[in-house]
Amino acid sequence: MSKQTLVVLTGAGMSAESGLGTFRGSGGLWENFAIEEVASIEGWHKNPSLVLEFYNARRRAAEKAVPNAGHFALAELESVFRVKVITQNVDTLHEKAGSTEVLHLHGRLDQKRSFKDTGLIADWTEDLHLGDLAPDGSQWRPHIVWFGEDVPAIRQASSWVEEADFFAVIGTSLQVYPAAGLIYGVPYIAPCFLVDPQEMESGVKVHRFKHIKEPAGTGVFSLRRQLEALL
Repeated sequence: MSKQTLVVLTGAGMSAESGLGTFRGSGGLWENFAIEEVASIEGWHKNPSLVLEFYNARRRAAEKAVPNAGHFALAELESVFRVKVITQNVDTLHEKAGSTEVLHLHGRLDQKRSFKDTGLIADWTEDLHLGDLAPDGSQWRPHIVWFGEDVPAIRQASSWVEEADFFAVIGTSLQVYPAAGLIYGVPYIAPCFLVDPQEMESGVKVHRFKHIKEPAGTGVFSLRRQLEALL
């Protein structure tokens, strides 16, 4: 008998317990930077050195980070379900924990790409500086989807969501589109869960979701118990 499919959408709260800062709230990454300065194509054109400095620091932090209990618990769910992880995170903690099907909506901090050719991608293991050129002669930049840029992986993510037997959202405020819109593609009969210690902001349509008000580190264990009760 084939396994049923659990599709999980994760955000910054998934990695917070691994020491990687979330974007919003107290202590968030945006407290010291304006979004448009470091995470937009306009910011790149205005001050590429600042953008590279910001992402060099983020890459180094992500490289040192280790998965938390939530990452491992999610990977272990593959013994029961076919787990497909759609993540807004640019770290690779899901992969480090053992998850085998992971789709990065917003790129990855362990990869760089040509500024001109979106398909020219390479491993990113050392700090990037202005003048570091890709084989096509253009500047290397982080393989990150900045605000205002297209999200190429959203089509595959939508396809995954439409196949879900179960669906869960972990550690995301559902404020960033198009990722937040994925919840509207979940099959009507699929049980839905939300793992987050905070209430969702008004306007977020999660009335179908059973809310597990815990951080990822413990919430994924509660999620597993509730999922297995439905089998």
